[in-house]
Amino acid sequence: MMGVCLGLFVMAWGVVRFFSVGAAIGMCVVAMVIPPAAAVFANKRDPDDDWWDDPRWDDPKWDEPGHDRDRPDHEEHP
Repeated sequence: MMGVCLGLFVMAWGVVRFFSVGAAIGMCVVAMVIPPAAAVFANKRDPDDDWWDDPRWDDPKWDEPGHDRDRPDHEEHP
């Protein structure tokens, strides 16, 4: 994606501007939109990702010894 953006900028101002300044500006606008769109699509949540349904986040004792959000233990501590 980044290569496409750089290619559009280089081609727009290195070649296309001699034939059409409007087309060069249009190419730059397209190149400007690609990185944010790529970030949005790359950070899309997977359908199988259920981190928001994890019951450990609602545990009121999570900060007490023996309770860890990342490594829940299922044994009693003395």
